Amino acid sequence: MAESAEAPAAVRHAEEVMGTVFSFDVRGGDPDAVRAALDEAVAGLHRVDEVFSTYREDSQVSRLAREEIGVDACDPEVAEVLELAAEAERVSDGWFSTRYRGRLDPTGIVKGWSAERAARSLSLLPGVTGVSVNGGGDVQMYGAPEPTRAWRVGIADPLRPGGLAAVISAAGVAELAVATSGTAERGAHIVDPRTGKSAVTDLVAVTVVGPHLTWVDCWATAAFAMGSREGLSWLESLPEVEGLLITAGDEVRCTGGLAARLG
Repeated sequence: MAESAEAPAAVRHAEEVMGTVFSFDVRGGDPDAVRAALDEAVAGLHRVDEVFSTYREDSQVSRLAREEIGVDACDPEVAEVLELAAEAERVSDGWFSTRYRGRLDPTGIVKGWSAERAARSLSLLPGVTGVSVNGGGDVQMYGAPEPTRAWRVGIADPLRPGGLAAVISAAGVAELAVATSGTAERGAHIVDPRTGKSAVTDLVAVTVVGPHLTWVDCWATAAFAMGSREGLSWLESLPEVEGLLITAGDEVRCTGGLAARLG
């Protein structure tokens, strides 16, 4: 369908990296400048994968985990990410962790952080009015796709394949992020940091909404590990954060302010 005359030009790109697909949608700005910046952003994602991948024996994080090198020998981004992860662990009272089966593994924060960083860099280009970066289903949005239309993100219903549990709208805010953790796509991959085993809770999915993907991605993981009662209470305590929790019994629980973001 043709875009309206008032709609800014769109530059889109999809890139396979970090074991998933990152989808970019940039509105406004000079298309050539946007494409050049997109190339830089994509190269940055691949560099992040090289540095942080736990599947690459020669990555800086793998070498750090084996204590072959120290943080000071790594790229500056490693220290930045580890500091952010330590803050996430503190805020979540340990429910978010950078360790997996006793080994350093910061990948739980890396995808959201790198997607937010890429989206922010694109949003700062002259003339750009809207940016959406979707990293494997977790989305960071800036601005709007069109003057009269906001970014919207559909939340998959984990109990009804192909259906939507909700639609989140970024109307009225300059930046918004949406992240979901659950068992529908990847099975029981979320670990209870207190046991080191798969988290066993009454939840099948947690979606968290807030300004920054770095944090809402962490909070979705932590809230899932907590379970619906403690997870909902904790999300309610966080500023600028809303959540939608779906239990295995098909019960939907939401934070008090989530209704303002539905649309």
